[in-house]
Amino acid sequence: MKLLEGKVAVITGAGAGLGRAYALLLAQEGASIVVNDFARASSPDEQSPAERVVAEIERLGGRAVANYDDVGSVAGGESILKTALDAFGDVHILVNNAGILRDKSLPKMEEADFDLVVRVHLKGTYCVTRPVFMHMKDSGRGGVIVNTTSTSGLRGNFGQTNYGSAKAGIWGFSNSLALEGQKYGIRVWTIAPAAASQLTDSTTSEEYKKTFTAERVAPVVLYMVSELSGEQTGKTLLAGGGYVSEIRMEMGEGFTPPDEFDAQHLADAIAAGKVMMPTRDLKYVNAYGPTAKA
Repeated sequence: MKLLEGKVAVITGAGAGLGRAYALLLAQEGASIVVNDFARASSPDEQSPAERVVAEIERLGGRAVANYDDVGSVAGGESILKTALDAFGDVHILVNNAGILRDKSLPKMEEADFDLVVRVHLKGTYCVTRPVFMHMKDSGRGGVIVNTTSTSGLRGNFGQTNYGSAKAGIWGFSNSLALEGQKYGIRVWTIAPAAASQLTDSTTSEEYKKTFTAERVAPVVLYMVSELSGEQTGKTLLAGGGYVSEIRMEMGEGFTPPDEFDAQHLADAIAAGKVMMPTRDLKYVNAYGPTAKA
């Protein structure tokens, strides 16, 4: 039996790149797919990106439907859920993958550059997740939600204060949502993917593009949303180029200041190694490659 037989999955930004790879793999494992992508066909004679992915899934014997709603609006999120219910009667899986880039250093970044990126990534995650979460809760059957963060949000990246802010916000959103979902059987994962795409085309090498493919990230999402991952929730996985690792927040040893506390006490504690964590040559920095821009 296929891993996702009888399941319905909503995938945003699924017209190309990572979203397309997720849609194809989940469909191959038996899920019916709502392929959401805001992009429209450039001419009446062409298919939209979402329509092309739907056609691919159908050629493979799967079931899929296209959706063009704007993830950054509450109405769009509700309409995406409606598309799933009208077409397939339920939603068991949500993958929030839609995103855009407006890379600029902070002095060059206008308000519109910041607002639009946060709207699509962070607000978009809220707008789509809320109605789907409520459906999963009210159905009594639970479900799985996968949200997309990035190493830009977790460790930073030059020229991406807007993107990094949105992606860090999604990480916090997911951590809290995982706690809220436990009583309803709703599991929440966060993925930080690295894969070549149209967004990264001008900034990545040919070698990177060959190694960091969307198809090498998709099995991680399949693991997350299937029974293979059991009851796990609230976890974040880095995934790219065949490399997969959990990432989580850690705290240093810490120290308790004396009653008469001043900055010198802190400096002494730091010098003694009690506050700051040691600098480590993390293997994933090299193995993981450039930051993903999902």
